[in-house]
Amino acid sequence: MTSSRSLTAILPALACAALLASTVHAQSVNVLLVRGDSLLDAGKPQKALDVFDEAVKKETTTTTLLSRARAWEAMDRMDRFLVDIDKALKLDSLSGEAHYQRAMYSLRVSDTPAAEYHVTKAIELLKGERARARAHNIRGEVRAEDRRNEEAISDFEAALAVGLEEVIPMRTLARLYDVQDRNADALRVLERLCDLDPNDLGHWSNRGYELTMLGRYDEALNALERALAYDKDEPIALSNRAYTYLKMGRNDEAWVDIERSIKNFPSNPYALRTRAILRLRKGEREKACQDLVVAQALADIPEVDQLMLEHCGGMKRKR
Repeated sequence: MTSSRSLTAILPALACAALLASTVHAQSVNVLLVRGDSLLDAGKPQKALDVFDEAVKKETTTTTLLSRARAWEAMDRMDRFLVDIDKALKLDSLSGEAHYQRAMYSLRVSDTPAAEYHVTKAIELLKGERARARAHNIRGEVRAEDRRNEEAISDFEAALAVGLEEVIPMRTLARLYDVQDRNADALRVLERLCDLDPNDLGHWSNRGYELTMLGRYDEALNALERALAYDKDEPIALSNRAYTYLKMGRNDEAWVDIERSIKNFPSNPYALRTRAILRLRKGEREKACQDLVVAQALADIPEVDQLMLEHCGGMKRKR
């Protein structure tokens, strides 16, 4: 029979052994997660998935499920990604990262109410200002998609305020500033985008447009030349340069650009607007009004509406 004294000696030893086993188990799961992350970084999602599967079998937690979900996402298996994310949220409804990933999925499938709900929870729950800034950018995209421009701008500005500069959200922010006629603010963002991603001709083309709207025509032409150096036939850049030439009174050069632009992109309402103005300057009112009718049907452009009132008052607005 075991004495009470012997039991006193054995129990601490058993506790230490259990603690050691638990520590070793936790370490083995962490090793698997690190290995899986390395495989993902190396562009081997299937191998990463196998490793994450093993981690989930050892320990089904929010962390292991979120790790495996990233492998599913890398393989574009969004059905499996969603299953793991929802399991993670059931295990821990206060996981900021799980809410963030769920918001990303909802945005991808255009479920903006769900996306906003989950990303708002993520902003509340995530630790660290950069993590929250990432979530603000996602909520900005959601709100921009719903045309809640002021709220979207606030989110994007919150991300920039902590120094998070991401190209796609910044491009959206510049567009929203432009929609609100905040051309100087749009230009400031686009100048930074040109620094961050100088090989994207769209940044230079949009920068040229904002400079034109601010009346800085020579600087606008320089930016547009930079855009067209990447692709001499890019229709948006050609349309923007044509508008700049038009503002400068260089009608012949504007006409050459706008015809090239419309040939490659006939449904660009801004190009049709510019051609209509040029046609009005030539005295071709009927053709100009035809362009304006199409432009008005394609987009809401205040300048087009005004031109319609001034020159095409008897023509019916098509929507």
